[in-house]
Amino acid sequence: MEWRRLEPTGLRKLQQSYVPLYERTRWMRVYQPHVIPGLFQTDEYARALLEAITSFRNIPNDVEAAVKARLARRRVLTTGGHTFVFLIEQCVLDYQIGGPSVLAGQLRHLLSDMSLPSVSVGVIPSDAARPMWPVEGFTVYDTTQVHVELLTANVTVTAPSELVTYFRAFDDLSALAVYGPGARELINDSLRRLEAD
Repeated sequence: MEWRRLEPTGLRKLQQSYVPLYERTRWMRVYQPHVIPGLFQTDEYARALLEAITSFRNIPNDVEAAVKARLARRRVLTTGGHTFVFLIEQCVLDYQIGGPSVLAGQLRHLLSDMSLPSVSVGVIPSDAARPMWPVEGFTVYDTTQVHVELLTANVTVTAPSELVTYFRAFDDLSALAVYGPGARELINDSLRRLEAD
């Protein structure tokens, strides 16, 4: 579905539309090569990102309402018996969406959220040997569907043969990531570089 069809009045309704899917999903897997995943975003980071999207797509500006709707979705991280696995490319930790202070706050918040019992976060190091290349960002909802975010559209994949391909890609990307102390070290390295500037 083209974004322009999903966002005719702005971004708030789209943010809210994901809530039922998030609530019924027991096992969510997210691969993000471009931005901090939405469920981890701070108010400031989400605002900077949604402002950029609003401007680029030339849609009605309801950013403040959209930020509130996006942040409200975070409740699934701590309710309802969900399990989340997030994979982030290391470069995401350095993309200064909103500027250095916004990114620094976002990275501190990410370090805090990594401690949630429902959450596993892997960071794929930039210098990892890559049998699997970076692909478009995607989210796997249980084993029934995948959402792929393209520049112009959100693609929903439900065909079993295509789902298997995304499951395999997620597994291959997971094998490249570091977790726990290794992931924290990469995040802290980015934070130290920001604070040194």
